[in-house]
This record gives sequence, structure tokens and C-alpha cells, in this order.
Amino acid sequence: MTSTAYSTALIGVFLLCLAVGWYLSTRVLRYLLASSIMDIPNERSSHQAPTPRGGGWAVMLTVVPVFAIAGLVLGRPLETGAVLLGTLALMGVSWMDDRRPLSPLLRLAVQALAVAFGLLALPADQLVWQGWLPWGLDRAATAFLWLWFVNLYNFMDGIDGLAGSETILIGGGVALVSLVMGDFGLTGVAGAALAGAAAGFLTHNWRPARMFMGDVGSIPLGHILAFLLASLAARGDWAAALILPAYYLTDATITLLRRLLRGEKIWQAHREHFYQKAAKGVGRHDRVVLTIIAYSLVLVAAALAAGTFGAWTLAPGAVAVALLLATLTRMAKA
Repeated sequence: MTSTAYSTALIGVFLLCLAVGWYLSTRVLRYLLASSIMDIPNERSSHQAPTPRGGGWAVMLTVVPVFAIAGLVLGRPLETGAVLLGTLALMGVSWMDDRRPLSPLLRLAVQALAVAFGLLALPADQLVWQGWLPWGLDRAATAFLWLWFVNLYNFMDGIDGLAGSETILIGGGVALVSLVMGDFGLTGVAGAALAGAAAGFLTHNWRPARMFMGDVGSIPLGHILAFLLASLAARGDWAAALILPAYYLTDATITLLRRLLRGEKIWQAHREHFYQKAAKGVGRHDRVVLTIIAYSLVLVAAALAAGTFGAWTLAPGAVAVALLLATLTRMAKA
């Protein structure tokens, strides 16, 4: 397949998933309202009115079939099957958790099992850490970061439009990096599908959100994106794999470490992320999300440049994240 044909295919996948994601979002919203499945505000919430929760179904019901079909067409049914098996398990457990809180240990056990299946989808002869670690430690370290990414994606879904926007940026970034690097395979198609489905959902989730994604969306989305990022790293595009999710990784990790040092229960809901404090400071979710998008576009550009300049692009990526966190901190004090 030529570069032109592949780019056309990616655009087609994006537009198709955008349309399907938008349509399914309207149907899911009707179901959630009719079933009174609502997110009731509490002292840790960033919203004031009861809002339907579970809109992530629209995103996942769009992405999963495309991911499965792409695996068959591209000759990778076993790999995609391993990732999808974990994804479906996460969707089931997360939906139950959206309806009635489950044990953190149960959720963690299912997530660990999903990650174990996901690791099977990575080529056995490729090292995610580029030979810095022996094979066993390479997979163990990858599993740890994968599991963390699944959870942080859920932690960062706390204000209107953020998770949807970040999915567009990371998924779209993966697709663009794949295109630029000439890897006309699954990562690009899956990235485009995720970006399109998230864009369709975002029309119902932008401030003021008519529905929330819920764990049924954020947890499996984190799982699939972690697989795509690990795939990038395993084939040598490790700098891009680090840069694309750099803001999410930094905000969530710094916040987790702060809470751990204070002896707090890290699995409980809170309002201590940089973006949450900024939203409280300025009183508008969209201002915060637009700020994050602006800086994240710099990250996408740096990830695209990594194919030419390699590890040097980590520097502008780090600067962009540092400036974003500083900006969010100023917004929190507004």
C-alpha cells in the first residue's frame, strides 16, 4: 500500500468512526436517561448537576468492531484478539463499577489479566525498552506502565471534554506517526478509529457535558491506547510513544505521588489534579481543556519530529509539559 492510499484509508476510518460515534452517542444518551443511570455530584465532583454516566459505550462500540476487522484484514487476528479479549473484560467490569462500586482489588485483578493478554499481542522478538532491559524485565516494566496507564486514563477523566480531546490527540498522533514512519498497519488504523469515535462522543461531552464517559469508556480506552503506544516503542518509535501521552503521564503521576506521601487512599475520587484545580480556579472546563489541547498539539508535533531528530525531541516535549503545568497552576490561582 502506498503512503497516499494509506493516508486516504486513515481519513476514511476517522470520518466513519466520527459519524458512528456521534450516532451511537445519541442512542446511548437516550438509554442512560431512560434508565436513570446518573452521576450524582458530591464534594469531590467537578460538576453540579446529575449527568448521565456511561457514554463510553458509544466510543467502545465504535472502536471494537473496527479494531477486530482491521486485525483480520491486516493479517493480525491473534494479536488483535488478545487485546480485544482484555478490552471486553475491562468493559464488563467497568460497566458494573459505573453502576455499583466494586472492590479495587477486583478491578485491579481484571486489569492485570487484560494487560497480560495485551502483552501477548506484542511481537516476541521486539523489545519495548529497546534492549535496555533483558526480555523478561522488558515485559515486566511494560506491564507495570501499561497497568498504570489504564488507571491514569480513568483518573484524568474528571472535567467536560478532557478525556475525549486527549483520545483524539493521542490516537490521532499515533496514526500520524505511523503514517510518517511508513508503518502502514494496525497502529495507524486503530489510532484513527479511536480519534474518530472520541470526536463523535465529544459532541455530547463538551462543556456543558450532556453525558460522561464513565469507567466503561476511560478504562478500556486506556488499555487500547497503551497497546498502541507500546507497539510504537517496540518497533523503535519510543520517543514518540513517550511524548504523545506526556501530559497525562506527568499530571497523573505527580498527583499520585503527592497523595501517596500524604498517606491518602489513591483509588478514591478527588479534585487534586492540575487540570481539576485549574477548572475550579477559572470556573470553566472548556478554557482548561482548550489550554491543554493547545500545548498537546506541540507534543504531537514533537512526536512527529521524533522520526527525524530522535531523542532530541524529548526536550521540547518536556518543556511543553512543564509550561502547561505552570499555566494550569496559574489558572488555579485565578
